[in-house]
Amino acid sequence: MIMSHLDRLRAVFRMALNLPPDADVDDLRYRAIPQWDSLAHMALVAAMEDEFSVMIDTDEMIDMSSFALAAELLEKHGVGAPAR
Repeated sequence: MIMSHLDRLRAVFRMALNLPPDADVDDLRYRAIPQWDSLAHMALVAAMEDEFSVMIDTDEMIDMSSFALAAELLEKHGVGAPAR
């Protein structure tokens, strides 16, 4: 079974933030849960870079304050973007 980029991103969030495999992360926001602190944010960014082979710059890292914004960031880097 092929996982979509969003399913892969959900898995990265759950792993990096040490959440249960069935945790709903789609509405998750930075610091909304104790697990997503500044240290976990760095681990999350590193995990995203590894999983999707992208380089996230400092401004992007700071702006990425929710699952939805992380998904947008990946699309900006060409991950999961519709073919043109």
